[in-house]
Parts: sequence; C-alpha cells; structure tokens
Amino acid sequence: MNAPERLTLSGIRAAIIDLDGTMLHTAPDFHVAVNRMRADLTLDPLDIGTITHFVGKGTENLMRRVLGVDYGPEEVERHFPAALASYEKHYHAINGDYSSVYPGVREGLEALKSKGLRLACVTNKPISFAVPLLDKAGLRPYFDLVYGGDSLPKKKPDPYPLLKVCQDFGLQPAQVVAIGDSSNDAQAARAAGCKVLNVPYGYNHGEPIHNVDSDGIVSTLLDAAHLISA
Repeated sequence: MNAPERLTLSGIRAAIIDLDGTMLHTAPDFHVAVNRMRADLTLDPLDIGTITHFVGKGTENLMRRVLGVDYGPEEVERHFPAALASYEKHYHAINGDYSSVYPGVREGLEALKSKGLRLACVTNKPISFAVPLLDKAGLRPYFDLVYGGDSLPKKKPDPYPLLKVCQDFGLQPAQVVAIGDSSNDAQAARAAGCKVLNVPYGYNHGEPIHNVDSDGIVSTLLDAAHLISA
C-alpha cells in the first residue's frame, strides 16, 4: 500500500536498511561482472533487465539463475563452481565502479540519525562485497552494524538477520523498522515482528512492489525518515 501523509510509525528506535536497490543502484555492477563471467564460460552476454530480475536472493542464487538461462539443472551445478569463482573475481575488481547512490539516501540517513535512531544495513550481498561498497559510497559511517548474506546462518527472507539486529541493539522488534525494495525485506520484517517500508524504485525480482505486504511505500529514504517518530 502507499504510505498516506498521515501515517506515522511511532516508538521506532532503529532502522534496518537494505543495500542493493534501496540505497544503491548496483544493477550496472552486476551487469558488468556477470557478463565478464559469462564471457569466461564462452556464454553470450545478458541484458541488464534480465540480470536485475535475478538480483536479491544472494550471490549463489544469482549465479544459478544466470547459468539457468543456458543450462538445465544438472549442467548448472556442474558449471556453478567455475562461474562463482569467475564472478567473485570480476565483482571484486569493479565493486562500486558503476553504482550510484539513489536520490534522498544520504539525506534520509542523516534525518534518521538526527532522530536518534540506530541504523543497521542488512543485505543478502556477501559481506566482502557489502562493506567495501558502503565505504566507496561514503555510507559506512552511518551504520552501527552491517550484516551480509554470509554473515549469519540464514539470510532474508528469513527473519533471523532482523531478529539478530534487534538482539544486538537490545530492542523489541516492534521498535524497529525495516526499509527495503523487495518482498525479501517485507517477508523478513513481517516474520520478525518489525514494521516495514518499501521503496518503489528498486529491483524486487521484476515484480510490482505494490503487491508486497508492507506498512507503506515511500518515494525515498528521506520520506521514510519523515514518517518515523522515535
């Protein structure tokens, strides 16, 4: 649902914010790294729209989806180790070079911090990619915690990473809001008992964000901050 102007999320003391498709437009990075990997495997390049639809459930899922364009399940698994190694090499080499910070993100983070909220970044991106990317974008100092898709035993849409942040911050889930661009974020937040806001400009596996069960859709992170009453 859209967030009406009257909506206020009260009693919120922390925000858990997604990375790809929420704070940073990273699809161009994925596009470059995936197609360099595909070239190594002598496969034809994929367009950025196709690759973007595969983003959001972690690197291993991304690799299987891009290999699945050409191969059946058994062949996907046979080529998977080489594809993953190639992709990780190429992604590390270009991480953040083709990405950009979405409008309203820096202002939104500043506004959330000015309200006294603690901030965590929880992403399904591997932590070895996530932290350097946040550093390159100049966003790392805003966050008390950063968890990647391989930091914990489970990743979104499982609620575990969000519950771990609540535990780390010493807060009840009802005191925490998750902000993201996809059903992964909303499902994890609902299962954890957190509030959730979605932004409409991200990836969401190619599905309309309006179909996702959330507490509201906000145009930017700054708009999200305006709805939160600590």
